Amino acid sequence: MTAVEAAPVRRVSIGRATALSGLLIGAGTLLGFLRDLTLAHHFGATSGTDAFLVGWTIPETVSPLLIEDAMALAVTPAISYALHRHGGVRPLVASALSRLAALLALTALLTAVAAPYLVAVLAPGLDDPTDAIRCVRFTSLTILTFGIAGFMAATLRAYHCFGPPAAIYAAYNVGILAMIGAFHGPLGVTSAALGVAIGSLLMVAVVTPTFARCLTPARTSARTGRGGADGQAAIVGLAALAPIVIWSLTRQAQTLVERFLGSSLAEGSISYLNYAQKVAQVPAMLALLLVTVTFPRLARASADGDVGQVRRRMETDVVGVGAMVLCSTAFLVAFAPSVISILFQHGRFTESDTDTTALVMRVYSLGLLGQAMVAVAGRGFFAHRTPRWYPVLCVAVGLVVTAVVGVATLGVFGVAGLAAANALGISVAAVLLFVGMRTRVVPLSLRRTGKDFVTLLFATAPATAVGYLLQEGLAERMPPVLLLVLGGVVLLAVFGTALLVACAYRGFTNSARGAATGEGTSPLEFYFPFVVRATSRVVSRLDRGGVR
Repeated sequence: MTAVEAAPVRRVSIGRATALSGLLIGAGTLLGFLRDLTLAHHFGATSGTDAFLVGWTIPETVSPLLIEDAMALAVTPAISYALHRHGGVRPLVASALSRLAALLALTALLTAVAAPYLVAVLAPGLDDPTDAIRCVRFTSLTILTFGIAGFMAATLRAYHCFGPPAAIYAAYNVGILAMIGAFHGPLGVTSAALGVAIGSLLMVAVVTPTFARCLTPARTSARTGRGGADGQAAIVGLAALAPIVIWSLTRQAQTLVERFLGSSLAEGSISYLNYAQKVAQVPAMLALLLVTVTFPRLARASADGDVGQVRRRMETDVVGVGAMVLCSTAFLVAFAPSVISILFQHGRFTESDTDTTALVMRVYSLGLLGQAMVAVAGRGFFAHRTPRWYPVLCVAVGLVVTAVVGVATLGVFGVAGLAAANALGISVAAVLLFVGMRTRVVPLSLRRTGKDFVTLLFATAPATAVGYLLQEGLAERMPPVLLLVLGGVVLLAVFGTALLVACAYRGFTNSARGAATGEGTSPLEFYFPFVVRATSRVVSRLDRGGVR
């Protein structure tokens, strides 16, 4: 009997895949900075940019839902399961993608028609909603295009193909920049919304050729068809999709709450929040590349019921992402004014705008670790093929905290209060998720991961302090670019030295106590083997010298 089979899954190293993804997403991020710089240069922080950012709410909401979170968390495990158990996915992909495209096309059309009502709900404080309505109608196309691109990208990751999915944001930003450059004069800020629509079409174009090659027809056994049916049930079943979709939307609602409350503040407040978030989220996004690459392996281990592998994978991802985010947080908090000045203080973006945006970014950065940990923990819950509603409850509690604290601080602290509310709410959600993970998913070792995080915090504190002193002492005497280069080198040196000292103290203490816990290698040791080797030599020499 003839059936179809997908191309074989390639085995690639985590390091190589992460490096490739980092390079391509880094290019997309640089283009994103150029996009935001171009927006700031042509339109500043005014009612025009506020109107565009209301329209930007559409792609900003559906991007996590249809590309980064819900689609990836639903499709990748289902495709991995079908490949592992049956070998073929073509019937599954054909059926699920056609249904998805029809549903998303209808949703995009309804969103465009309902644009005036959406603007009234999202930003009721706008004096003139005309531009915002026009921007929403252009950006509504992304509901369809992001969904198709996200489905294709998630399928490719299940095949361990990470290059084209990582390139989609570069293509997206090229489209936006091209439209702004060509039409910012006659169309004004609407040119950016047109660019969003064109860029989203380029996203689909980037992944389509590789996606088509992965699904090349071939011969296989009849049971491939059954694999497609099983996988299709996993993908399109509402019971499996509903918690992932609601979890993703509730996370994104943090931004909606900020913009709703920020629309009642002075002109440009929504823009300050947007610029600060765009910069601060970059380190978290790059750090999460690690879990994007490891998620297919986590899903495979979950499907096999390998609890030990799931636990090791989660602990290693938590500490690895945490290390990158904490080091980046130290840099952003210390050098926020210089970063914002270099990126945005051009054209109509003034020095006063820089000061406000830098303050917002410093506060907002305090929640980056919480944001990253929510994403990591969510993958642990949703790697299983059974619905999980506990993560939805956690992020809902975090959203309530954000709303309550935002309302309480809005009148006193303004946009900085909204940024603090966001940081606190997402951090509460992260704590609740990890508390539940130990009892509902896998028994993470608090001893290992807790010690690693204390070690990382010990390194982060002096690095932040030294960087802040450099910013305050040299900002008036040195060009911002040179200050960032010097400051970055010094901050990394302090972070690395403090990390070395902390690890040496841990190693010496364990040696002195004879701490043979039997818990295996620390996740921190996995990512920083050079630190382990250095501290091991120090401890060995101290032991030989009889030091205790």
